[in-house]
Amino acid sequence: MEKRKGITLNDAQRLSWLQLIRSENVGAVTFINLIEHFGSASNALAALPELSIKGGKGKPIRIASRKDAEQELERAEKIGVRFVGVGEPDYPPYLRAAETPPPLVAIKGNCDCFFSPSVGVVGSRNASATGKKLTTLFCQKLGETGFKIISGLARGVDTAAHISSLETGTIAVMAGGIDHIYPPENNTLYEKILEKGGAIISEMPIGALPRAQDFPRRNRIIAGLSLGVLVCEAAIRSGSLITARMAAEMGRIVFAIPGSPLDPRAQGTNNIIKEGALLVTRPEDIAETLLPLTTSNENQTSLFAPVDSIEETDQTKIDNTEARDIDANDRERDAIIDALSTTPIDIETLSNSSGVPIDKIYLILVELDLAGKLVRHSGGLVSLAFNDFPR
Repeated sequence: MEKRKGITLNDAQRLSWLQLIRSENVGAVTFINLIEHFGSASNALAALPELSIKGGKGKPIRIASRKDAEQELERAEKIGVRFVGVGEPDYPPYLRAAETPPPLVAIKGNCDCFFSPSVGVVGSRNASATGKKLTTLFCQKLGETGFKIISGLARGVDTAAHISSLETGTIAVMAGGIDHIYPPENNTLYEKILEKGGAIISEMPIGALPRAQDFPRRNRIIAGLSLGVLVCEAAIRSGSLITARMAAEMGRIVFAIPGSPLDPRAQGTNNIIKEGALLVTRPEDIAETLLPLTTSNENQTSLFAPVDSIEETDQTKIDNTEARDIDANDRERDAIIDALSTTPIDIETLSNSSGVPIDKIYLILVELDLAGKLVRHSGGLVSLAFNDFPR
């Protein structure tokens, strides 16, 4: 494998990145737009207060302190955790290719795991004996075929997926901080994943407890890291179905094992098969579908090879560029707010409707986002937050 190429953040840049992503209302899209506009995370941090005021925020925005960022980095180092920025050589390649990847992820363990083809496996926490047995069967066989298994370290299907792929490689995605093991009974499994050469990953702050709103973010990372996602058992209102939906939106292949129509734990799985997920009854069904995607027709080399030898691109130049000399005036801000509604809209349509150039729209959307007045949707669509919609 060739030496992976890309940017390497220095200590000061990594600290500024962490400080910026931990600041109020700074999500992945806003983070990237800020650095692209201001040239660096440190410049963006200095601009946050004024931007949020222009966006209409009524009180000062909370900016993560440099001291807090330093303490988090120190704590990470003590427990063997690295913060890896998007565009750096060890950043997971499939996650980087997803729409709006997390700008900074915490990783513990073997980063090489992320450079092998992988299958996300999700399902019921209250899994049946049959569901666990099928999960074990599929994951063992897929691991032997060369796939890493990705799951969320939860009870039920997740636990079965990790245990059955310890010897072949497994990755756990945490909903809370990378050091907060949930559920607690999986503490031993967490350690075994690391001992066996697997990896743990999270985008949340060190020490953060998982909240209800954090699990969809965790599910999005599972989908982003995977070449395909397998749903083993899922009720009609299961978080596993959120993962499947996110995977489909990212262009990943969704597989599902059918279950009895009489079992509530199979209703969600059976429904997504009706909606287009690929029905599978044996591990070979998944391997035969995904293996052609992991090799090129010309020389049978991994599709990950272009990532390993990636040349410097616009994305990998992040935090090493000059600030853009672009600003928006009040008339343009008013035009964008007038054009927005609670219905999602794409940027090009927004520009055509308002007459505001796209480069200025990006800046105005950052201002609105920092003020908590914008909702971002998949596919690059945006809308005005409901509470801020003029009625």
